[in-house]
Amino acid sequence: MKAVILYDSKTSGGSTEALIDAIGLQLAESGAYVEKVKCKALADYSFIREFDLVILGAPVYYFLVASQLLGALNYGNLKINLKRKKIAMFLTCGSPEAMAAVLYLPQLKIHLVRNKILVEKIFPSNVFHDNSVIDTFVQDVLYEYNKTLKSRIGSLKWTIEAQEWLDSVPSFLQGKIKDGAEEFAKAMGYKEITCDVLEEAKGEIGG
Repeated sequence: MKAVILYDSKTSGGSTEALIDAIGLQLAESGAYVEKVKCKALADYSFIREFDLVILGAPVYYFLVASQLLGALNYGNLKINLKRKKIAMFLTCGSPEAMAAVLYLPQLKIHLVRNKILVEKIFPSNVFHDNSVIDTFVQDVLYEYNKTLKSRIGSLKWTIEAQEWLDSVPSFLQGKIKDGAEEFAKAMGYKEITCDVLEEAKGEIGG
């Protein structure tokens, strides 16, 4: 597995970056190839396509996720290069976890509705150096990632409703739609094709 940690932080070598290094080290010890890249809003993120797993991490400043990461999602080409990527995410902040999950994580998730989000985590400032908390996060990421791989091994099933919809389209389009839908479902870790999956995959298979 090739993983990249995309992060934002105003302080070079600060607590957020130390946390990222600890996460990267544990992933590497598990056998993954890991790189870390500091975000710049208008950077070229085409290199993301080379990675199997993308971890997004940033601190919260004045109730907003750090601006370079948000800028890359809003104004750069990060979102388009995250297409079909499996993602884990974390934020560091001093707010209670419940509050942060409601106020801050959605600032990232709104841009990732078409991605498979494996794990999301809030790291309060008092656990930055707690190896057990970091270990749990990494193990959760690896577990969810490996689970999606196992689900891709088995054959995909189509629900009756989804198959009926496929049968209703012109025959010359059915092969393209079937292949596109199954490729999308496998990339997202879905075990069967439903009408909801078809609707979600519409952009992937040409409407």
